[in-house]
Amino acid sequence: MSILQLPDAHPEVILLDWHATLVDTHDAMYHAVDDVLPHLKELNLWERLLDPEDSKTIEDAKLLIYVKDNQRLHPKIVAQRKISRTDIFEVLFGSDQDAKGRAHQAFDNAYKKYVEDVFPLESDIREQLEHLRAIGIKTGLISNRKRDFLEHELALVDGTGWEDLFDVVVCGSDVAERKPAPDMLLKALADLDLKPARDCWYIGDSTTDVIAAKEAGITSIFYNGAGWGQAWLDKIFPDTIKHPHRPDAVVGSIAELTDLARLLLAQHKRVERART
Repeated sequence: MSILQLPDAHPEVILLDWHATLVDTHDAMYHAVDDVLPHLKELNLWERLLDPEDSKTIEDAKLLIYVKDNQRLHPKIVAQRKISRTDIFEVLFGSDQDAKGRAHQAFDNAYKKYVEDVFPLESDIREQLEHLRAIGIKTGLISNRKRDFLEHELALVDGTGWEDLFDVVVCGSDVAERKPAPDMLLKALADLDLKPARDCWYIGDSTTDVIAAKEAGITSIFYNGAGWGQAWLDKIFPDTIKHPHRPDAVVGSIAELTDLARLLLAQHKRVERART
């Protein structure tokens, strides 16, 4: 079943993931994850690692086995730059929220050593976000990072900062549970005086982003900046009883997101005119 389709509602607000959707902070992220992995035993997390047999995919099982054997990420994972620390912790700990919370806390303690340069993933992202706001769409920024880290990174982008591009910013340290829990998305909508609905879109690059959007009851847009093929998308979003969450649409760039929003808005306006 293809997931390359259109959302069923135009956007009133678009919430956007930070790392690997808008900006590149892979180097700092992987350094911090590799700082955490050798300390899983002293963090009382070693015994809470998943059994590889319970992994979602064969690739997840291989990542898990390598971490157990080597207490670090496989160099190929780092070189590919396609998986986020949130998804890494999902692979390692599954649905164990407490274990993931402890891992995120350890990551935060390690990450502060590496926060330096932050680069846009695409050269025209500021322009695209400004266009979304110009056509009346509210925008929000969502990140599992601690607020002080995110605010620091937000001020660094493009050398001028992107603080002016978002109507709301919600971080992992603002809520009880980070993604894939829907807490951050629900808080962002509440801060905007909006209720969860299909006309609220959330775009992110990971399976946890898709799960969070679906659990929040809003439209999920998967950012396929890594260029995954359809076969891989169907593998990581298998539409099974155990893993039912699938995105409502897939885009390969923020420019495609803007075009998709414009298309749905234009369709909505045509329908409204036809009714009057």
